[in-house]
Amino acid sequence: MSVPCNEQFERHYEAHLKHLRLKGLQPKTIEAYARAVRTVGAYFDGCIDDLSEQQLLDSFTDRLATHSWSAVKRDPYGLKLDYAHVLHKPRVSLDLFKPPTGQRLPEIVALEEARQLFEATRMLDDRVSSSPSAASGCASARGWR
Repeated sequence: MSVPCNEQFERHYEAHLKHLRLKGLQPKTIEAYARAVRTVGAYFDGCIDDLSEQQLLDSFTDRLATHSWSAVKRDPYGLKLDYAHVLHKPRVSLDLFKPPTGQRLPEIVALEEARQLFEATRMLDDRVSSSPSAASGCASARGWR
């Protein structure tokens, strides 16, 4: 790190921490947003004042290669706050990526899907507890004993 960028980054980072505390954010949020600035600062050797969208895209892509989505997903929010309140610059477009989406199970299953689910269970107790009457809240005779 060059000395001017390093000194400037330290002052910048301290101001960022003050803004995070004054906004009344939760401690875990403060930690995540501060980590975002530290991570980007380390990636760009402390010179984070004028980053392009492509530079940010490269840094997030590299970070996603070594970290999980949940570790990276708050970084753009920390940088948005930093650019707005510490650097007093127009917000960098950080809508670069979307979280992975999972496929949700339907709440109502078709008869064929229910048959496949019941056949996939191995124990009779599992079949009894996942039957429609048990799922609807009806007590079975076994439950009353």
